[in-house]
This record gives sequence, C-alpha cells and structure tokens, in this order.
Amino acid sequence: MTQVLPSTAEVTANLVAQLETELAQTVPWLPKNALRVLCKAIAGVFTLLYKYLGYMTLQQFVKTAQYADTDVNGRKLNPLLFWGQLIGVGPPAAATNAVLTIDVTVTTQTGQLNVNTQLRNASNGVTYLTLASVLLNAATVSVQVRASQDTAGGRGEGVVGNLNPGAVVTFVNPQSNVSQATTVTSQDTTGANAEAVEVYRQRIIDRFQKRPEGGAPADYEAWGEELTGIVSVYPYTSPCPGQVDLYVEATPASSGSPDGNPTTAQLQAVQDATQLNVSGLASRRPIGALVNTFSINRLPFNVQIVSLVADDLATLTSQIQQAVDEYMAGREPFIPGLSALPRKDRVTQTALGGIVEDLVSAAGGTFTAVRLLSGTTVVPVYTLGAGEKAKTGAISYV
Repeated sequence: MTQVLPSTAEVTANLVAQLETELAQTVPWLPKNALRVLCKAIAGVFTLLYKYLGYMTLQQFVKTAQYADTDVNGRKLNPLLFWGQLIGVGPPAAATNAVLTIDVTVTTQTGQLNVNTQLRNASNGVTYLTLASVLLNAATVSVQVRASQDTAGGRGEGVVGNLNPGAVVTFVNPQSNVSQATTVTSQDTTGANAEAVEVYRQRIIDRFQKRPEGGAPADYEAWGEELTGIVSVYPYTSPCPGQVDLYVEATPASSGSPDGNPTTAQLQAVQDATQLNVSGLASRRPIGALVNTFSINRLPFNVQIVSLVADDLATLTSQIQQAVDEYMAGREPFIPGLSALPRKDRVTQTALGGIVEDLVSAAGGTFTAVRLLSGTTVVPVYTLGAGEKAKTGAISYV
C-alpha cells in the first residue's frame, strides 16, 4: 500500500462531501460560506498532522533519517546523529588539520621562534601556526606547524592544508634571525575533510548489520573505517600465528594518492584504532593479537576492443572509458563472512564484453571481441587476492 499525502484542497473537498451527506443538502459555493470556511480550517490541521506523521515515519529508519537539528517540544533532535549514538558509531568524523614539520634556516643563532608564529603557502593560501616555541641554536631548526586558516574563511581543516615535502612556506611577518622562506620536510598529520553525511549514514547501516564482537573480521573493518579519510579496511588472518593483516584504502583527497594508497600516518592511525576506543580505553582487539597495516595494491588491467565501428566514435569511446572505470572501481576482495553477495572479487572478460556490448548496441555500432590483459598477457578471469583492487590501465582499439 502506498500512502499518498492529500493536499489541503483534497481534504477540504472530502470534509464538504461528508457534511453534505450528513446534512442531506448541498453546501453553497459562496467563498465565505461558514461551512466551507470551517472545512478549510480543519483541512489545514489535518494536512499538518499528515506531514508531521510522515516526517516522524521517515526518522524511524536510518536510510531516511534527517541529519539536521529539529525542535520538538523545546528539545533539539538530530535523528541520524541519535541513530549513530544509539548503535555506538558516535558522531560523524570531524575534519582534521594538517600538521607539518618545516626546516627553518637560522641566520643568527640567538633568541627563539615563538609559538603561534604565522606562515603561509602561496599555492594553497593556507596560513600555518607554529605549535611551540623553538630555540634558534643551530643553523637549521625543525618546527612543527598546523594549518589554521584558509582562503575560504575556514580554519584550515581538511585536505586544503596538505603539502608534500619540498613545498615552501614563508613567514607572514619578517622574523629576526631567520630566513623568510622555509621548507616542508614531512607531513606528520594528514588533513582530511569532514565525513560526508551519506558516508556516515552508510557506516551506521553497516554497524547495524555487523555488530562488534571483540575481534571478528567485521570489527576490524568498523574500527578502521571510523577514521576520517579511510574508505575501506580489508582484514585477513596473517600467516604468522596471533597476527591480523589489515589492508587499508583511503580517499584520494586525504592520502594524495589517486589509487587511494594511505599515508604512513593513516596506516598508524588505523592500527591505533583497533586497540583504543574513542575514550582512549583498550576495549577492542584481544590483548594477544598483533595488528599489521598495509596499503591496498591497485592492479592495472588493460582492455582491448577489436574491430570497433560506430558513427560517433569519440562519444562512444568516452562512454566505454567511463563504464570500464566504474566497473574496475567496483571490484574488491571477497572476505567470507564479511563481504556481501554477489562477489566482486573477479575481473572478467565476459563482464567487460557485456558492458561494451550494451554501449555499442545503443550507439548502433559493432565490434568483434573484448580482451582483458594483465600487462600483455590475456587473462579471461582474474580473482583479486588479499588487499588487491582493480583499476583501468589502457583501453586500446585494434
């Protein structure tokens, strides 16, 4: 049964019809007729009740719950946030600020560089603050800085503050005894954007489906994916007794890798998250388990399309590229008891042939075959192993 929300006019007409039935006479059509005015007023109340009940029904399900504050009887409610707290997911992961180590060239070895000294990078426009006072007692001193302000008016949170080693940041105000320009030597904390609402919603759904039990495969997945910037965690039993191997995938924005290879800091953060909860208590993995964290391995697969003919080849090849990219991006390892069916751990020539067939047929074109290659070797079927994910290599037309 589908519940359709009636309009105010429909409710008004329904009330008028009921009055006419009960009174055994027709209600006059005059706009200011008392009965019609009364019906319109009552219809407004009914419509509000319909909408309120419909809204409340949506909040009963994680899939449709609203992520926004709502005032109900003087109390602020955020339905989706309440669902997250109820199941133990907590609030969405907040954005993090990048922390960098820079080398400062000292021109006169005396005095100190004060805490909260401002520096700026010309390429991203982000302002950084020094985290502590540092004595200028060497030719070069290392200083930690944190992203604190950006050109969009924010507080420097997210990926905007990330810089690679070798980048230059300069002092906003000239400093005595040091050179104006400094060089980034390492990124100690990777800045990551705040968790998107739909990602948070899916994490709540996953937690309902995979409740933590204290060291099961689903637990390692849930603990790792709590962190900002972490997309997926694939747990495996290590060949070494008493050890667990976790393969981690990060967002390209947070890691700086188009393939989602996490940074060293992100791998360490995932390892820490498997032991300590948000309160800092070691309530997670068993005390005798040793966790190893590794980056996923993106395997490129080349695709050959034989004898492709179509009127608009440029458009068709663009559509094929996009479809193959989407197919490859959806391939991931299959972990029994954790991964959902259907399996997505196989990259097959047959599946690619079906994708190309649909697009070519829609374009009124023809082709004779599709080949899947690993390097230069034809592989009709490839099953992804531990920590392996697929990506599109080169698509060629022969």
